[in-house]
Amino acid sequence: MPLRKIMIIDGHPDPNEERFCHALVNSYALAASGAGHTIRRVTLAGVNVPFVRSEAEWEQESVPADLTEAQEGIRWADHLVLVYPLWLGTMPALLQAFLEQVLRPGFAVAPRDRNFDRGLLQSKSARIVVTMGMPAMLFRVFILAQNLMVPSRNVLHVAGIRPVVATLIGDVGGIDDARRRRWLARIERLGRRGV
Repeated sequence: MPLRKIMIIDGHPDPNEERFCHALVNSYALAASGAGHTIRRVTLAGVNVPFVRSEAEWEQESVPADLTEAQEGIRWADHLVLVYPLWLGTMPALLQAFLEQVLRPGFAVAPRDRNFDRGLLQSKSARIVVTMGMPAMLFRVFILAQNLMVPSRNVLHVAGIRPVVATLIGDVGGIDDARRRRWLARIERLGRRGV
C-alpha cells in the first residue's frame, strides 16, 4: 500500500482519556505514522463546535474559526478515519454538528446542487470505526446498521468520498483486557496499512 495522508477525526465528545475511542485513535495514529503515513487529527472533545441552525447559515456563512484547521485537514487528506461511539443509535450530536460545519457547499458539495450528485471530495476514501454497548452482530443483523448510512452514504458518499468501510466494535461496556488488546492490535494493523 502506498504512503497516505490521513486525517483522523476522534468523534467521542467525552475528553476522558479512558474512553476506548481515544485509545483506538491513538493506536491507529501511532501505527500509521510509524509506517510512514502522514497524520493529522482532531479530537472533537476539545473543540468548540456550534450547531448550524438554518439553511442560509449552512450555505452562506463561513466555517467557524475553530474548525478551519480541521476542514483544511480533510481537504489535504486522501484517507479519512472517523472514530465515535454509538449514542442513541447514531453518531453523537457533537460529531453531527462538526460534519455539518465542515462539509459545506463549495467545500464538500457543489453550491446549489439539490441532487447532491457532485461531491467535491473525490479521490478520498474513509474508514468509520464505531464502538457500541450492544453486540456488533446484533447491530448488523437486527438494526441492519441503517444508522451507519448517515455518516457513510448520506454524508461522506454525497461528498464524493469512496469507498467508505466500517469497523464495528460491540460490547465495549464489558470489554476485558484481552479483548481490548486484540481490538487495539487490529486497529494498529489498519493504521500501518493506512486503510
